[in-house]
Amino acid sequence: MLPVLAAVLAFITIGGLGWAFVGGGDSSEAAIKRAQHFGGPKQNAAARKAAVANTPEARRKQIMDQLQESERAERKARVSLKAKLKQAGLTTTVRTFWIISAVLGVLALLLPLLFGLNILIAAGAAVVFGLGLPRWLVGFLGARRRKKFSSHFADAVDVIVRGIKSGLPVHDCFKIIARESPAPLGGEFQMLVEGLGVGLTLQQALEKMYERMPTPELKFFAIVIGIQQKTGGNLAEALGNLSTVLRARKMMGEKIKALSSEATASAGIIGSLPPAVMILVSITTPAYMGKLFTEPRGQFMLLIAVLMMSLGVFVMKRMISFKF
Repeated sequence: MLPVLAAVLAFITIGGLGWAFVGGGDSSEAAIKRAQHFGGPKQNAAARKAAVANTPEARRKQIMDQLQESERAERKARVSLKAKLKQAGLTTTVRTFWIISAVLGVLALLLPLLFGLNILIAAGAAVVFGLGLPRWLVGFLGARRRKKFSSHFADAVDVIVRGIKSGLPVHDCFKIIARESPAPLGGEFQMLVEGLGVGLTLQQALEKMYERMPTPELKFFAIVIGIQQKTGGNLAEALGNLSTVLRARKMMGEKIKALSSEATASAGIIGSLPPAVMILVSITTPAYMGKLFTEPRGQFMLLIAVLMMSLGVFVMKRMISFKF
């Protein structure tokens, strides 16, 4: 009996000690744990979501999504003629543009026929002046306008950084840029301020601005603003880093332009030499060059020469155009 009683007492003692150290906690602590487990799942989920959003992987994914969306918008802007007219700063509608192109094409078709030239030369001139020249002019004006915009955009970002550090709202910084910056930067920011004034969000206003001015600098700016609105952070510091990157890109572009200046000059000389020689020979000995315009064989040779020169100029243009 004594061994059995000693074993029972030992079992009870060990069980009591285990309950005291493991399961004998305060009931209030257990209640708090149960309340945290059953009463606050939404708060815990929101905290976990915010923690996940601030990880480097999430930020990288947001940047990639913003870049892909901007690339899709840029491709859409390149295709649309209406967008190209806006980028060139022209108020002409698409219908008016096609009417002007048709008038130029008809005039280019009739004038060679009045001087007795071949119908093929007249048709080629009609295509060049009716389709090629107007679209080239719109593209040239748009590229020049985008270049002016990009050259002053880093200064605009610096204005925003200084304004935020001094306590000004971002909207007031946009107004300062619209008032003080030269065209087309000032005009574009003025339209941005007007869009914000009629109820557009900043992201929507930047998207419309990007449709009018599809530049990489504005794309980077819109991405920085969008990520800052979603994840928070120091906007002045982020825009300051963006300004440094934009100035480094501009410096690299100038360096590339300087290194490729010899190739650009060579391409210009090679491309302009055949037309210049033809004009000089036509002035000195008109009868010698007149056969190219009057005889069928000469007109055919002239057409082949124009096609080959156009192909050569296109290839040289692609060789000296650097994207960075």
